Amino acid sequence: MVKQDLFEKSPVRLFDAATDGGLKAGELGLVTSKKGLGKTSVLVQFGMDTLLQDKQLVHVTFDLHSSNVIYWYDAIFTELSKKKNVGNSAELKGDVVSKRTILNFSIDNFSLSKVVNTLNALKAGGIAVSGVVIDGIDFAKVTEGDINAVAQYAAAEKVTVWTAANSDGSALSDSVPANLEKYFSAVVNLNQKDNGVSVDVLKIHDKKDVATGLKLDTKSLLITKA
Repeated sequence: MVKQDLFEKSPVRLFDAATDGGLKAGELGLVTSKKGLGKTSVLVQFGMDTLLQDKQLVHVTFDLHSSNVIYWYDAIFTELSKKKNVGNSAELKGDVVSKRTILNFSIDNFSLSKVVNTLNALKAGGIAVSGVVIDGIDFAKVTEGDINAVAQYAAAEKVTVWTAANSDGSALSDSVPANLEKYFSAVVNLNQKDNGVSVDVLKIHDKKDVATGLKLDTKSLLITKA
């Protein structure tokens, strides 16, 4: 029941409410921003949402060491726990993250297509993955075939996949190359503004530039209402 309560209080519920249900199983999403605005925090919030449903999550990082990824999950879990009086939070956290697998690769010598091969190998080994997050994609180093492979994997396995990449601008064309946009059902940009970092939904299914009224909390970096 505690995990269900945390799931219901997850910041992702705000995102889902603002986007008519958010990203669905079998779809590919993208979070972009300038470096250092909170992409990893948002990815981890989506990842934690999978874990709170007692489902298997794979976190792929091209950007951080595994210890840094673990730190982010610990931090996000701590912030979520503040929303509810959790008795034995350490035990609960251990139970939640027990279904998390972290894969750390170098984008220079390990392609997204190989990541898909690894995910398929996990399935063959008995790990029924429900959610995947991929941090640190560099669009200058990936091909359309790479993105297509991830999108096909998501659709075939009914897995929700969130990815993240750096972006120098705040428009859809700045966030994702034109030839790759069709593979992403959702594109979210974190944009630095005077009152903090806004969570701008540039695309969600067939809608563009959806006004969500969401931002990142300045202290916790959790998605919240503006």
